[in-house]
Amino acid sequence: MEMASRIPELFGCMVFGDREMKARLPEEIYTALRRTIRRGAPLNLDIANPVAEAMKNWALELGATHFTHWFQPLTGITAEKHDSFIEPAEDGQVMMKFSGKSLVRGEPDASSFPNGGLRATFEARGYTAWDPTSPAFVRDSTLYIPTAFCSFSGEALDAKTPLLRSMECLRNSARRLMSLFGKTSIGTINPTVGAEQEYFLIPQELYDERLDLRMCDRTLFGAPPPRSQEISDHYFGAIKPRVKAFMDELDLELWKLGVTAKTEHNEAAPCQHELAPIFCTTNIACDHNQLTMEMMKRVAKKHGMVCILHEKPFCCVTGSGKHNNWSISTSHGINLLEPGDSPADNAQFLLFLTAVIAAVDEYADLLRISVANAANDYRLGANEAPPAILSMFLGDELTEILECLSEGKAYDRHENGRLDIGVEVLPKFPKDNTDRNRTSPFAFTGNKFEFRMQGSSCSIADANVVLNTIVAEILDRFSDRLEAADDFNGEVKAIAQETYRAHKRIVFNGNGYSEEWREEAARRGLHNYATAAEAIPHLRDAANVALFEKHGIYTAAELQSRCDIMLDAVSNSVGVEANTMLEMTHKDILPAVIAYTSHIADGLLKKQSLGLASAAENELVKSLSGLTDRIASAAETLKRTVKKAAANENHADRAQAYSRDVRAAMAKLRAAVDEAEMKVGREWWPYPSYTDILFYK
Repeated sequence: MEMASRIPELFGCMVFGDREMKARLPEEIYTALRRTIRRGAPLNLDIANPVAEAMKNWALELGATHFTHWFQPLTGITAEKHDSFIEPAEDGQVMMKFSGKSLVRGEPDASSFPNGGLRATFEARGYTAWDPTSPAFVRDSTLYIPTAFCSFSGEALDAKTPLLRSMECLRNSARRLMSLFGKTSIGTINPTVGAEQEYFLIPQELYDERLDLRMCDRTLFGAPPPRSQEISDHYFGAIKPRVKAFMDELDLELWKLGVTAKTEHNEAAPCQHELAPIFCTTNIACDHNQLTMEMMKRVAKKHGMVCILHEKPFCCVTGSGKHNNWSISTSHGINLLEPGDSPADNAQFLLFLTAVIAAVDEYADLLRISVANAANDYRLGANEAPPAILSMFLGDELTEILECLSEGKAYDRHENGRLDIGVEVLPKFPKDNTDRNRTSPFAFTGNKFEFRMQGSSCSIADANVVLNTIVAEILDRFSDRLEAADDFNGEVKAIAQETYRAHKRIVFNGNGYSEEWREEAARRGLHNYATAAEAIPHLRDAANVALFEKHGIYTAAELQSRCDIMLDAVSNSVGVEANTMLEMTHKDILPAVIAYTSHIADGLLKKQSLGLASAAENELVKSLSGLTDRIASAAETLKRTVKKAAANENHADRAQAYSRDVRAAMAKLRAAVDEAEMKVGREWWPYPSYTDILFYK
């Protein structure tokens, strides 16, 4: 009870947010900093120095001794280098000092981060630049300063820089379109995101006993347990006390850091759970999601558990995703994807809606690439997550409205009679009558789009860079037409009609898992990149390069580097898995199968000497001997396949070889090992089983 009453006081207590800035900064400095945060105005040292001093004093009060520029290199996780506040004093002592220059810019060594050839090895230095729109925070006696990260020559080496570029791009494009509707006093426009995070929790001791979990964060072997999730008793079920204690502490630690952790529940699979925050500005949402993933792992260890964020840690149950709920809002609280109450508001909504439809259809390949990694390949399209084919779910009523609009027909809303869909008397749109189609990769849910292909382990930055940029591109096209139009209302209607007609192939409200949809999608001409290795090379397609260069999001060189980094990540991920399988096979599994076979064979020989031979035992020995040969042969094949794949010098060819050939060889080895697990006695098997892990006591 006491803790509950303190939550408003504790929320954001470790964050140098607006409350602290207003209390600690002179009014003119505070006003200038808020201008920077809201409008992207430059921050000079005259402003940075007093901000740094106030931030240091606040951090020292919370026990901080160091500061770090916290950034997001192209590894999918965060990075930090800690410097103490101490500076030598003239009397041989030290003082605690933190300058505006130290706040605004840092120079970490960038030599070991992925760069995709953007710089030579001897150009090791990287630069971090403070992102004042994402507040600093204190954790573990260190002041964390969210920053962008770039090379000596200015190329982006991180996830934040292009995200900030894309947000500014969308902000300008949306403001331009809104001004044509006469809405110029709407405040700042920002894309907003709520990132639902799925994860698994398993006991630390079981995790430690499995090399595959320690090396790869997923199980590479494992026979199915007697039951998995078919009874559906875990989904939204009562939360176990041990897990509830973890969730309670996680909430508290996140609240202190200003993360609005809101909803938590058991997910579909045993040991699987979900946490969802309240929406916030996209770059802050990205920082918060990284903090959430880090904090999940840290808090889990305190409770004797391990948090697994891999997309597919267990083959027999559903994997984990990260639903990216995306919208566009103004600082005055207006959601631009929210249907309105007036014809003008609905005309505006209609243009933003059709802009998203066009963007998703025209740049579906980029959205697929934005969620492409080796881990997500195991999840997408596996009857637990959206298929790898991009489509949009709008719901029956909204789809019917758009169909009527595109055909110039009146829409019969049944309870209210027929309504003309001319812009002047546009109907009041249904606010949220949609059911979130769980098989849809991209679903409209009333005032936002839920992009459901995102994998649980990844940064949400890449997907939102793409979303922001492609929607900005279409909004600019709309504005070009409206600025040249003689009849504004007529042009609005024409744009909406033509856009929906041209791009409605992307709209699908049915079962995305069905084979019929795959065939239908092919007839519609939709992309179907089944694996990351197939999708990623299209990042370099001429249309995609032109799009990003036009809007200043990526240069051609930055795109080339990211393409190579992503392809290498596929090769490296599958390669580590394959090598881990080989070590487990040779050091643990084959010895266990051989030992158990010998044990059964010795017993059989004794029984035969007594005339008590068992046909079942004899058959088991033969079966295990055959499996030993199969396992050894499959392991040798996998070893050769890995060596051949690694020999490819081209990034794309190497990734394809790992994705196609090495995975196929891994699957054959796994099939033989999993069959052996079902026949070897429990006490002889070297690893905890799926039953042990998923249904632990």
